Amino acid sequence: MDSQLKKRSLTFFTHGLLLCTVFGVTRGESTNDRMFTNVRGSNCVRLLNGTHQRGCSSKLFGSAGALHLIRIVEDFEFILRNPPAPPYAPIIPPHLFTRENILRLKNEGQHNISVVVLINQVDKMTHFSHELACPNQYSGILLPNSTETATCNTRNADLSWNPWGTGLMHEDFPFPIYYVSDKEEIDKLLDCFNKFNNFDYDNHAKRSLCAVEVKAFMTAAVNSEVCYRRSKYPYNLSITRYCDPLGDHNVYATLYPRNKTETGEASSLDDSRKIDPNEKFILISCRMDTTSMFESLGLGAKDSLIGYVTLLSLANTIKQYLPSNYNDLTRKLNLIFVVFNGESFDYIGSQSFVYDMENLDIPPFQTETTPISFENIELMIDIGTLDETSTINIHTLNATERAKSFTTLINLQSRNFNVDYQLSEGINLPPTSAQSFLRKMPTFPALILNAKPTNKYYHSIYDDANNVNFTYGNYTKQNYTRLMATEEALKYFTSNSIQIKIRNVSSSLALALTNMLYSDERVNGIYASPILIDELLYCFLKSSDCRLFKDESAVSSLEALTDPPPRYVSVEDGLQAASGWTYRLMGLLLSSVKNNISKQNCDEMPSLLWMNGQTGVGECRQTTHYYSHALSPAFLIENYDWKSGEYSTWTESTWSPFSTRIFLRPSKTHEVMTLSIGIVVLIISFCLVYIISSRSDVLFEGATTSSDTLTAPTAC
Repeated sequence: MDSQLKKRSLTFFTHGLLLCTVFGVTRGESTNDRMFTNVRGSNCVRLLNGTHQRGCSSKLFGSAGALHLIRIVEDFEFILRNPPAPPYAPIIPPHLFTRENILRLKNEGQHNISVVVLINQVDKMTHFSHELACPNQYSGILLPNSTETATCNTRNADLSWNPWGTGLMHEDFPFPIYYVSDKEEIDKLLDCFNKFNNFDYDNHAKRSLCAVEVKAFMTAAVNSEVCYRRSKYPYNLSITRYCDPLGDHNVYATLYPRNKTETGEASSLDDSRKIDPNEKFILISCRMDTTSMFESLGLGAKDSLIGYVTLLSLANTIKQYLPSNYNDLTRKLNLIFVVFNGESFDYIGSQSFVYDMENLDIPPFQTETTPISFENIELMIDIGTLDETSTINIHTLNATERAKSFTTLINLQSRNFNVDYQLSEGINLPPTSAQSFLRKMPTFPALILNAKPTNKYYHSIYDDANNVNFTYGNYTKQNYTRLMATEEALKYFTSNSIQIKIRNVSSSLALALTNMLYSDERVNGIYASPILIDELLYCFLKSSDCRLFKDESAVSSLEALTDPPPRYVSVEDGLQAASGWTYRLMGLLLSSVKNNISKQNCDEMPSLLWMNGQTGVGECRQTTHYYSHALSPAFLIENYDWKSGEYSTWTESTWSPFSTRIFLRPSKTHEVMTLSIGIVVLIISFCLVYIISSRSDVLFEGATTSSDTLTAPTAC
């Protein structure tokens, strides 16, 4: 009977303990939720190159500071001049997020500032670009005996390519910088600040304050050489990586399919691959990527997307202008369209492409075609930033008859499009992919199309649809690849819309190239489709849930897509969404339909690509497009000199999951009192335990020990 009672008592005690544990955990989660409120936003991350590090990092276990709203410049004085309860976390609107103000926080507020919060209040903002005044200023064409590019002048705004640039993106900060764009999240911060912090400033140290905690610790430090070495065996015996090289993929495609080589000529990776000097190309290029101060945030509407859309519109237009058979051309020049990736970081994609051309790896040997080298390129047309499209400069390093004749020709073809092309000769070249080619060969026949810089939001979070005045036309039921006359185009869009402006540039380019290679008899007054341009802009500025992406996909329905694909180059592992969409866009616009081929058979053949198509029933297409690695040769060359500046050396730090939350930080007095009470309770606990232990024979008289309940062993 006693044993059953003991079992029941033990069971009751166990169940009670379990319930208390569950209740305690539940209460703990509830208390945690009540103590902390998460705030959505985006972090500034740390990047490194061959000489230094840039960006931001929190402390290992997070950085926290009391919120303080900066309304005017004078508000900085409160947190920089003996603040009462440091550290603080200033909340800064964009118009006060200037180089002077932020560097003051870095240099003068080392002990007073732990976090900086940028909020999306743009009412007083006039410009916001924290890229350098001379982007990629150490990787372009160099002055003799200099490490600085000769193509841009940092001391003369008229000769710089980003006159509003502050260079803050290239500074290293000892605190995290957190960007909050959503209005509801901003209201959380401001409401908490106003309720707890925005009064009686002299007595901040005597009461609880609303604070923010940001966890964004970056594992990499010093520079890419040190970080990359630490991540490699034998210096690192674990699997921990401290940084990853920036990189992704370039995408390129020829207008006409190329002939296969004879059996065995391109069957290996050795030196047997030979160039065909009689095969000539016009290389037309642009860049895909963009960047900003905050991780994967930035649409690059004006700094790269307009050029990107212009190239794709040109590809679609000229494919319909020129005959389908290469042999029918008057001049036997194939067109190769190249979209470079990683150009924002010292021309990663174009440097890699040039390196592969030098090593006869473009295209790869598996294609069984002859490699393409500098010798095969008769002309390069590089589409740079087109901040405005009424006047476009055609830049050339060297004065040549080819550059003059092309300028004359394109002006002749653009007379109906309100676009004026002006030839600019000399060293003042914009920061575009052609610089990688010209750095290797100064006589390379490159022409750069670039407008005078007017983008006040270059490489920033505010270079978005509003910056290019984009309004979606939403003509999804139309055939977007069909060319149309000007009168019809103006029925869909106004003459000053971004769709018509891009259409004018791509049409004039297509007409000029058609005149060079064939004739313009096939044009008959039809030009680039503004509906295609409208769809492209919508996909990359508004939403990935767009018709173009669905049509180029291999299935009729996609998973729910919302945000446009990020075009930050990211790190080399994997394939970023923008590269994948670009690859299939090239396949859609430059391919030809192959009838009577099933999806299974189409997928099994290397030069064929299955996609949903405009009809929605699926179609197999003959393609000419390829990927190439956009990875700096610095990470491929053994014992590369990281400080030489020959190639891009950018890496991105690894990190743990980000988190940001606001909470009520107790005052110093409260913390001291809590600590004191804890110490007193601890001392009392020790005393009680000692007294109970020393008087146990009295307190627990009559209690049986566990050994008393054991049965004596039976003698053998």
